[in-house]
Amino acid sequence: MKFVRTSGTLSLVALAAIASPIAVAAELGWYGGLGLGVSRAYIDDDRIRSELSGVSLSTSINDDDRDFGFKLYGGYKFNKNFALEGGYFILGEFGFTANTTPTGTYTGSGKFQGLNLDLVGILPVSEKFSAFGRVGYIYTETKDTFSGTGAVTVTNPNPEKKEGNYKYGLGLQYDLTQALGLRVEWERYRVNDAVGNKGDIDMALIGLVYTFGAKPAPRAETPPPVYVAPVAAAPAPAPVLVIVPVARTQQYCSILDIQFEINQSTVQRESEEKLDKVVTFMRKYPDTTAVIEGHSDEVGTTAANMRLSQSRAEGAVSYLAKNGIDRSRLQAVGYGETRPIADNSTEVGKRLNRRINAIIACATDMEGIPAVPARISMAMELEFAPNSADIRPQYHEELRKVANFMNANPRVTATVEGHTGNLQASAASAMEISQRRAQNVVNYLVNNFGVPRSRLAAEGFGQTRRFAYNTSLEGQQENRRVNIILDFPS
Repeated sequence: MKFVRTSGTLSLVALAAIASPIAVAAELGWYGGLGLGVSRAYIDDDRIRSELSGVSLSTSINDDDRDFGFKLYGGYKFNKNFALEGGYFILGEFGFTANTTPTGTYTGSGKFQGLNLDLVGILPVSEKFSAFGRVGYIYTETKDTFSGTGAVTVTNPNPEKKEGNYKYGLGLQYDLTQALGLRVEWERYRVNDAVGNKGDIDMALIGLVYTFGAKPAPRAETPPPVYVAPVAAAPAPAPVLVIVPVARTQQYCSILDIQFEINQSTVQRESEEKLDKVVTFMRKYPDTTAVIEGHSDEVGTTAANMRLSQSRAEGAVSYLAKNGIDRSRLQAVGYGETRPIADNSTEVGKRLNRRINAIIACATDMEGIPAVPARISMAMELEFAPNSADIRPQYHEELRKVANFMNANPRVTATVEGHTGNLQASAASAMEISQRRAQNVVNYLVNNFGVPRSRLAAEGFGQTRRFAYNTSLEGQQENRRVNIILDFPS
């Protein structure tokens, strides 16, 4: 007796239309999950009436075509667009009751459960949302029960069948954390009842999926390590020589930041210019030493990332040594994935974390550093009070040194970059206060020390170049800053 039939495709296919080529947090590897929902079978009442009318019985039919469904699954995500998934499902129990004339009843029901193996295609929508579609093979066990009363006689009341078929479906996933996601999905199962008829059962589910071994994002209350150069976390190339805020150290230190391609440790040609600046600085100050720090993103195993970061650091040391810096002044240290400066759940964050830094012994003052022929950039950092653009008194003397340096080297220009911790009400107001901070520093150098305004530029970046978390007072203070980037002529 056939009690399921094919129905039209549901409108959820429209989900695919909302996808866009936005990078998404793609945590790879093994995962598992479960889904609960409702299922619906399409019972072929016309077929039932036809069979009963064949033995001179007229009938009215009541369908029980809905039930609760369940699935338990596990899979492996090979990349952000493809996964293989297998599991166990229970579609539920469905049936009908036919009342016949002459007086009698004919009832039937079927239970469906089985195993599946699916190919899953994933389409990122945003950093946390993704749409996915699936197609797979199912092996279904069907157990039917038929009974009749009065004028209805059933010859085989309990047929069973096991058979393979196919399924397909669509869904959306929202990542609650890097490890835990929420799924909403619809699936259609092509099944056979135990008396040889084929049809469809739809199931709509909501469930949870957990990625094993996923590494959580940095805790909000524990800001990531803050390096000497506040601009190191920005996508733009960082300055080589960075002046540590006078309020903290009274010293001027050099730092290098170079990013790497995925799983690469070779210094690219465009990065050699930055290393050449370190060579120039260390030749000028022969007593300085340098620690070259290698870092990686979180893709791959912890051990492999440690080896890769060490290789990156040693590659930079070899380049410096080849260009005349004694190896006794250099040290290579690999930190692997342990010191991220950005969120590893985004592609931009991973690129920022694939880097080397060179922490170089500090000079005591910048006024004695001549404008050497090789182009060098220096930066001085000033911090600000919350929502304030006023220059703090402790920076007046340091700004005098910057002005003296620029007046003594008339070809040197400076860009004053303003930043904020994004405590303002909107991105526009954050950009506005960062621009005012930068402009106030330019005005101070012009009005108090006579630096030509034509050699100064003010740029506001708002909160777009944070290098600390805003969840602590210290992190907020680190983000409220102005950098004075001094450009030496070529």
